Amino acid sequence: MSLNDPQWGNRGNDGGGGKRPSQGPPDLEELWRDLNRRLSGVFDKKGGGGSDGGGNRPSAEFNPRFLGGGITMLVALVLVVWLASGFYIVDASQRGLVLQFGRYKESTESGLRWRLPYPIQSHELVNISGVRTIEVGYRGSERNKVLKEALMLTDDENIINIQFAVQYILKDPVEYVFNNRNPDESVMQAAETAIREIVGKSKMDFVLYEGREQIAVQASNLMQEILDRYKTGILISKVTMQNAQPPEQVQAAFDDAVKAGQDRERQKNEGQAYANDVIPRARGTAARLLQEADGYRQRLIATAEGDANRFRQVNAEYSKAPEVTRSRMYIETMQQVYSNTSKVMVDAHGQGNLLYLPLDKLMQAAGAIPQASSESSTSAGDALAGRSGATSSPKDSAPPASERADSRSRDALRSRDREAR
Repeated sequence: MSLNDPQWGNRGNDGGGGKRPSQGPPDLEELWRDLNRRLSGVFDKKGGGGSDGGGNRPSAEFNPRFLGGGITMLVALVLVVWLASGFYIVDASQRGLVLQFGRYKESTESGLRWRLPYPIQSHELVNISGVRTIEVGYRGSERNKVLKEALMLTDDENIINIQFAVQYILKDPVEYVFNNRNPDESVMQAAETAIREIVGKSKMDFVLYEGREQIAVQASNLMQEILDRYKTGILISKVTMQNAQPPEQVQAAFDDAVKAGQDRERQKNEGQAYANDVIPRARGTAARLLQEADGYRQRLIATAEGDANRFRQVNAEYSKAPEVTRSRMYIETMQQVYSNTSKVMVDAHGQGNLLYLPLDKLMQAAGAIPQASSESSTSAGDALAGRSGATSSPKDSAPPASERADSRSRDALRSRDREAR
């Protein structure tokens, strides 16, 4: 039994009269006739619900006008949908690239845009404000190293492990999309090329320590030159050095070398600090000695000039009165000598017996050291003068021959002593 059989699903309760069964699936032919009547009424402006004289519904017949109207409506609907497919929205951070038969035609700004539908025209949306990042020498984390990219050779033939990240944006979406097949891969290769060139011309210590920022700047400039040469439409915004260290296999030896270098720098600093402490003091001492020597020289010169002037004055006076000048010089000399001593040995009569004068005791007894000293000098001078006068005066009684000989010998010694002075 087919689905179109009017007895399907009736279960023997056919009410007759050509009516639709009360149960079972709908009659497909009835549905088709109903749809045909509705469409005919729309296109022909006629009612589709008439019946014949017997009260039965008309049989379904093929209507060419109905078929043509449905196709036209369908074509119109498809055309509207096809034209509507040409609308697209460009965000503020994007640029729209319109392609006509696969070739670039124009660029569109942000907003609601329309183009000829596919396959005549198509479009691509390119994000120009987003920052893109590539990683060289690692992926995701510094622990996930890519040794093929990270290991590099320096100018002093040392191998180091460098990991860095490159951030870039788009400055020309047309060049980015159409001039290179894989622009992001081009950035990766340009970054690796630039950093290898710079590291290959630098020393190991420069790369690891003081030159990291400088290397990043140089690498950014060199990468931009390479990308501009290939017209990739990419602008490098920043190059960040994540890590730079020697390989793990030689890390222990490198740490020892670093410690030795630090010890050397520490000792150099200590030596420099010691030099900074000693050298200024030595220079100060040298300057002081030079000043003292210069002062001593000036003092000696002044003293010598003063002595020379005094000698010339004394010589002039001596030439005028030799005897008086000689006596005065002798008295002044003896006064100066006796003023600096507290004990005097005096040979009273030239018999070899020395007389001890305790002048210090005498001065203490007198109670005034300067006065006692002057008095003792005066008395000593008087005594000597009296003794010399006694020995040289012819009017006195003549002493014995031995005393006269001793006196003459003493006078001769004194004369030679004065002349020597």
